[in-house]
Amino acid sequence: MQNPYDKYRNNAVFTATKEELTLMLYDGALKFCNQAIVALEGKNYEKTHELILRVENIVREFQITLDMKYEISKQLNLIYDYLYTRLVSANMGKDVSILEEVRDHLRSLRDTWKEAMKLARQQSPSAATPALAGAR
Repeated sequence: MQNPYDKYRNNAVFTATKEELTLMLYDGALKFCNQAIVALEGKNYEKTHELILRVENIVREFQITLDMKYEISKQLNLIYDYLYTRLVSANMGKDVSILEEVRDHLRSLRDTWKEAMKLARQQSPSAATPALAGAR
């Protein structure tokens, strides 16, 4: 028997728009980054490594799905590349301060994305704007 929460979460993912999926990925990256910080502070290096890899995978997913015909995508690609490099450094050096820096950037990106979604809905409730489509 499937856990009702798991069923709800699966339905949320399968019925989400591209914009909502991007927001979910940002939320997941933040969650894993926060968990990595806690694991690192607890000196659980194996768990820290696993969690940082999860954040790295999300950042790479953001990069490979960018539509490079938009200028914003080129800028986001540079940001994602920087975040990925910092995550690798944090993982290699087991450095909490780098993880906190990455978390702050991810939070800012997530908040900006959330605001863009809100503005897009206000301008055109039935369709995503090209700016949103280009950013993901």
